[in-house]
Amino acid sequence: MSALLAAAASDLSVAGNIVFGVIAASMCIGAIRVVTTKNVVHAALYLVVVLAGVAAIYVMLAAEFIAVVQVLVYIGAIVVLLLFGTMLTRAPIGRDNELDNNQRGAALVVSLFLLGVLGWALGDAFGWTRVPEEGAVQRTGDVGTEIFQSWVIPFEVVSILLLAALVGAVVIARRD
Repeated sequence: MSALLAAAASDLSVAGNIVFGVIAASMCIGAIRVVTTKNVVHAALYLVVVLAGVAAIYVMLAAEFIAVVQVLVYIGAIVVLLLFGTMLTRAPIGRDNELDNNQRGAALVVSLFLLGVLGWALGDAFGWTRVPEEGAVQRTGDVGTEIFQSWVIPFEVVSILLLAALVGAVVIARRD
């Protein structure tokens, strides 16, 4: 009986890895399309794919509350704010060939360097085997306590920054 349970757990692990791989691949493709598309609205929609992938990974990690917050705050608010600001400022919505430049090689070198530095920093900070589980937030109440006690200042700074961006978009649009 225990061999059967072990086989079933192994199959679930393989299925979870396959699902994670599909989600990660769609997120990578969406992220590449965000920075390579010449249409601003399409870039925002590709950003929705990336952020929805992050929410799906949170669901896989059994962090449903964080997944719902991800969908509500990032997809529901940030992307809508981005699209609202784009439409409010009367930015060109269609394809714009002037949005591109000839620095793709330099961008590739910088992004690979950044990937290496981040990989090394994570490996150095957390070890090269697994991320430790001690100190991890286990309950939704702990998440609320962390956000509104330890991280309240950055939370409010981001909200003020987003409000300033929206007011700036309105001011720019009203000039004509």
